[in-house]
Amino acid sequence: MPIRNFLKANLGDEPNCHGGEGVLKHISLYEDKDLLSKLRFINYTILPAGTSIGLHGHGNDEEIYIILEGQGIMEVDGEEKAVSPGDVILNKPYGEHGLKNNSNSDLKILVFEAGV
Repeated sequence: MPIRNFLKANLGDEPNCHGGEGVLKHISLYEDKDLLSKLRFINYTILPAGTSIGLHGHGNDEEIYIILEGQGIMEVDGEEKAVSPGDVILNKPYGEHGLKNNSNSDLKILVFEAGV
């Protein structure tokens, strides 16, 4: 039974993610090769203060961002909203999205992507 603990994982550096600012801390917990469903990956990412995931688009897939800790600004298809712990954001197929940490503390997220 594979169990992966993102709180104990060794995170790697993810500089300028999708053209964003700064260096994020990141790990792919499960990838396409590990999964039998339409789920493509499960990622855990930490955005330190002042960093971002740049605005980017996807093809025929959905991505779900789950805010675990911290504050930020999520942009989805041209609309910006403040996000905080407990928020779950759906990025629909062919949409465009990005996330900014505009706070003084880490912003921690889980991201799931599934093919449609």
